[in-house]
Amino acid sequence: MTALHTKQTPAWAAGLLSAIVWGAGQTLNRQYLKGLLFFLIGAGAFAIEIATGRYTDMAGGFRFRENGGFFLKGLWGLFTLGTQPRTMGLTGLTAGDHSIVLMANGIIALFILLLFLFFYIWNIRDAAKARSQLNETGMLHSSLQEIKKLWESMYAYIILSPAALLTLFICVLPIVFGVLIAFTDYSRSNLPPTKLVHWVGLNNFVTVTEVFSWMHTFLGVLLWTFVWAILATITTYFFGFFQAVLLNSSIVRFKKLWRSIYILPWAVPAMISALVFKSMFNGQFGPISQFLLDMGLTSERIYWFTDPSNTNLARILALLINLWLGFPYFMALIGGTLTTVSESYYEAARMDGANAGQMFWKITFPIVYKATAPLLMLSFVSNFNNFGVIYFLTEGGPANPDYNFAGNTDLLITWLYKLTLDNRLYNMGAVMSIIVFLIVASFSLINLRKSKSFEEL
Repeated sequence: MTALHTKQTPAWAAGLLSAIVWGAGQTLNRQYLKGLLFFLIGAGAFAIEIATGRYTDMAGGFRFRENGGFFLKGLWGLFTLGTQPRTMGLTGLTAGDHSIVLMANGIIALFILLLFLFFYIWNIRDAAKARSQLNETGMLHSSLQEIKKLWESMYAYIILSPAALLTLFICVLPIVFGVLIAFTDYSRSNLPPTKLVHWVGLNNFVTVTEVFSWMHTFLGVLLWTFVWAILATITTYFFGFFQAVLLNSSIVRFKKLWRSIYILPWAVPAMISALVFKSMFNGQFGPISQFLLDMGLTSERIYWFTDPSNTNLARILALLINLWLGFPYFMALIGGTLTTVSESYYEAARMDGANAGQMFWKITFPIVYKATAPLLMLSFVSNFNNFGVIYFLTEGGPANPDYNFAGNTDLLITWLYKLTLDNRLYNMGAVMSIIVFLIVASFSLINLRKSKSFEEL
């Protein structure tokens, strides 16, 4: 720390200088290197805007669309979504605005501006804080000392910041984009670039709640999604638990062989397995239907996944196939957990006269459940959004004429896929994705809190 002989200047004055010109307050405090760094950051923001805009051609006045740079035009595009659609002429599409591109560019511009705003506020507070310290003590760290101190105290955050920035643009940005789509009229009847997308507020959410066909489809698909997620999670968990307990038993021989056999369904990609099962249970030429017909067990072929008169058949079969695909995960997980249960618990229980069933429910199950409850909740969320098994196995069938773009085995996630990719109803798909997120997030949070799995964190 260095003693500086300067005039008493209010801390707010140094902050005001940095607010007007980046780094000016640091320069007043004689921290020239810090002042230069903050100035370069601020100048970089202005340089990006000037270099990407057309500020030298404003004969007709400043217009965001024609003259604005990356930041100003980005924000203008985000708020307006464009003002001039493209039209098809003799030589192709004319110049104009693409609403979705403008929205994406606007979100990126907003994120980068927020980062610059963070440095701008830091620049002002740093100048005021340093000036206050200098007025009180007459001593102040040099710029190099400040940078070294910052590196030592914020080392973890500095190292984590590149990954955080990457997460911001790779994960957060698409989520924000998807949420914003829910408040627009972006659909197959209003597709850029020949048409402009508009902000419609909560109209899409109102449509879901007030239009019977949409509400009927949503409630039906939501109910089946919950039934599917609960049954798929419970069956795979307890069947995996059962297999793990058997393999952990001292009377079972060749345990490595059995584990290797049972782990195969998990090792094979679920998509491949689902497509194989889909072929096996094909109603027209599948070997299962043919075998039952040849054996005289059925008088006609069974359309396992497409029979609209027996929708429960497709649902039950999907649950059984998911059980075959999912139980090895819990078998391996619980098998490892069982090795951590102390044998002394069982010895004490035997001395008290407990039988095998009592030891399982009073010792084994509570210990294993507490250790695996968070993963059980994650499995529920995964099954709630289990796109692969349902889509590649049944494609949402059998068809349901009462539903909007959904079948009897469609989950919310496969319905969203059909709404967006197959039918290009992007706004409604975004609305459903928000609702799904709220449901899954609320359910997961409540159950994790009740399981008390994170009490020690």
